[in-house]
Amino acid sequence: MAVNRRDFLLLRAGQPAVLSCEQLFMRYLDSQADDSTARLFDQLAADLRSVTEVQVTDSSWRAREDFNDRLTHVLAVFETRGGRVMCTGN
Repeated sequence: MAVNRRDFLLLRAGQPAVLSCEQLFMRYLDSQADDSTARLFDQLAADLRSVTEVQVTDSSWRAREDFNDRLTHVLAVFETRGGRVMCTGN
């Protein structure tokens, strides 16, 4: 699976990066089919290292516990290093 930052984060100059839970969840389902889930979230964590703020959208997609647990972990690490997470929209 080819993964790059544009797949996860929408970057706009002077604004927080935007992470769509809907888009990430679709990639998550694909990653389960080819056993690349760990790589998917490792890449997301790496992408988050290049930003200081992220706006998480489409939070209703976090209803599935296994997906939410993985995303929560990545975001917690991001916050631990000083990043700011803002959640909007369901």
